[in-house]
Amino acid sequence: MRLGYNTNGFAHHRIEDALAILASIGYGSVAITLDHHVLNPFAPDLARQIDQVRGLLDRHGLSSVIETGGRFLLDPWRKHQPTLVSPTAEERAIRVGFLERAIDIAAALGSDALSFWSGSVLDDASPDAAMDRLVAGCRGVLERAGLHGMRLAFEPEPGMFVDRMARYAELADRLRHPLFGLTMDIGHVHCLGDGALPEVIERWREWLWNIHVEDMRRGVHEHLMFGEGEIDFLPVFRALERIHYAGGFHVELSRHSYDAVRVARESFRWLSQHSRGAGGNETTVVR
Repeated sequence: MRLGYNTNGFAHHRIEDALAILASIGYGSVAITLDHHVLNPFAPDLARQIDQVRGLLDRHGLSSVIETGGRFLLDPWRKHQPTLVSPTAEERAIRVGFLERAIDIAAALGSDALSFWSGSVLDDASPDAAMDRLVAGCRGVLERAGLHGMRLAFEPEPGMFVDRMARYAELADRLRHPLFGLTMDIGHVHCLGDGALPEVIERWREWLWNIHVEDMRRGVHEHLMFGEGEIDFLPVFRALERIHYAGGFHVELSRHSYDAVRVARESFRWLSQHSRGAGGNETTVVR
């Protein structure tokens, strides 16, 4: 696997500085969260930004995935809105259009995958109705993904409509598309008590295209630095080694942006040290 870091943990840095710092620390992958100041899909100079970032990724030897969880990119008043399960078709179309643009960016950068989530149901829609909305939206997004052969890695997220792996499995079964896979957040699975982490990893091994990682406590959705939560990471690393996971293993500590450089360094040191204990350097490929 490739140790990586999410740019939402460098929210106060320019993207060129964040990439240079992460590469110098030793990270081999970066999860780029699209936002107002980072590859904004609606920016008039987007083509220039893409050329710049693509050159920086090449220069620093970084692979990438594109993340679509910018908090107020689409609506300055409402966090993470609108979504694929919003009440109106017009709102859902805004999210679909954003994801289509994000796929174009991912393809232009040569990214491994595009990561996204469902959003939260804000009206009185039944679970069946919300799932129908989500399936329809995903099918629309998959059409654009198919033009580029871009893999879509869907993330179950606490508090959202698709929060647990069981509901993700239902969605994947409805879609049954070769470009529709999984972003697994290690902390989320632990937080929700959604199964033993090694078993979840092995079950979804064929569809596991992106990983988010942080420490966490059961029942509390708070992203913590490693060693501050409850997760036993040794079985996680061993499971990833067994399945020969070769994708990005991206630290997600967005609320630590105020101390980004120190946190990124400490996270790299901790992960490098503890992953070696899983049985060899094969688990810690950073270039």
